Amino acid sequence: MRQIADLHIHSKYSRACSRELTLPNIDLWCKYKGINIVATGDFTHPEWFKDIKEQLEPIGNGLFQLKKEISLSRRSDLQIASSGSVMVREPQHDNSTKFIFGTEISCIYTQGDKCRRIHLNIFFPEIKNVESLIAYLEKSGCNLKSDGRPIIGLSAKELAKICLNINSQALIIPAHAWTPWFSIFGSKSGFDSIAECFGEYAKNIFAIETGLSSDPPMNWRLSALDKITLVSNSDAHSLQNLGREANVFDFASVSYDEIFNTLKNQDKKITPMADSAKGGKFLYTIEFYPEEGKYHYDGHASHNYSLTPQESKKYKNICPIDKKPLTIGVLHRVDDLADREKGEINGHTPYKSLVPLQEIIAEAFDLGRSSKKVQAEYFNIIKKAGSEFAALLDLSLDDLDKITLPEVVEAIKRVREGKLIIEPGYDGIFGKVKIFSDKERKGFEQAKLI
Repeated sequence: MRQIADLHIHSKYSRACSRELTLPNIDLWCKYKGINIVATGDFTHPEWFKDIKEQLEPIGNGLFQLKKEISLSRRSDLQIASSGSVMVREPQHDNSTKFIFGTEISCIYTQGDKCRRIHLNIFFPEIKNVESLIAYLEKSGCNLKSDGRPIIGLSAKELAKICLNINSQALIIPAHAWTPWFSIFGSKSGFDSIAECFGEYAKNIFAIETGLSSDPPMNWRLSALDKITLVSNSDAHSLQNLGREANVFDFASVSYDEIFNTLKNQDKKITPMADSAKGGKFLYTIEFYPEEGKYHYDGHASHNYSLTPQESKKYKNICPIDKKPLTIGVLHRVDDLADREKGEINGHTPYKSLVPLQEIIAEAFDLGRSSKKVQAEYFNIIKKAGSEFAALLDLSLDDLDKITLPEVVEAIKRVREGKLIIEPGYDGIFGKVKIFSDKERKGFEQAKLI
């Protein structure tokens, strides 16, 4: 049974996150998206943990679901505009969304005479495990109230030790592993290897999150990652961004142990992608096109200047405009650590690169993602297709042609084929995706007039 999992999201209590990120809303939008398993996010925050205990109930396998007595009326009013302002018809509430206890923690500390800023995703199967971690962090003087993604002074190694002592099946996954400022391999404050970061606990790190600005082929360039499972998650700060990256499993039954063991024991041997897909429980990851991520290229956002790694190296990583060190992006950092050439080898877990459906529709209409027309068409499609992922992954072009406009069908086709023009992101600025030329859009408009 196919299960799509987004294992890194946030709540309304995290900095720069939507106030609409409540558990009932997350449950609802997982149904819109077609997500089966989602992390709770932010479980160390006292108010969010209170919500978790009040609103979720165990389903007996290390996973949780929204309590049945929580009515749909508790959801915030999600007004979706079409030609007029209308309410989205909510799907039947069957508690099918499964929650896993997962959070992101920011470790900021000094090691090797360098300030390290490492973000880790931590997962537990039991509420008592979460309570134990919260108690330890509070006793250590960590301020858990300030942010859903707390900043602590413990090292990544120390946090791993604490979590594994609480439960030997704690799942520890370095978050967005390549981003410059807050990651295990980040150019500004990271390490050159998992062993350097975690020491004797490196053996307990069997997965990393690739992040929006890298994809599996970039990570396959490092032989040191051959035995590491590559996962992809949304790191969503809003409901609409849930599932922009995700993991697709084939589980006969879903449980925390099944997720843990699949990530730990996934066939790590480098084999052709077609062979590795046969019989595996980890089917593939759903990826951003990495150029769309906001740290793919090098550059300086302050004066809208970006460079390829080759250009940066020519300038010795110094910005030719302001003469200050460049923010070295993910592509450059991968190139620095890689011991293989691009395309030299195919990795163990397949992947599919997509653009979120709202972005596809917005590009097809040449409108903003939040415009009334885009939102109306988005909910028209998911109502008829069943979910966003059904539209993006499952339906044939002929089936899509029956439920949406020709320009949207063509846009989905081009995304599936990778026929995009993307201006790469850099230094905190997302890349710009272009599917149609201005001339093509004018052709669509003229066709409507005929």
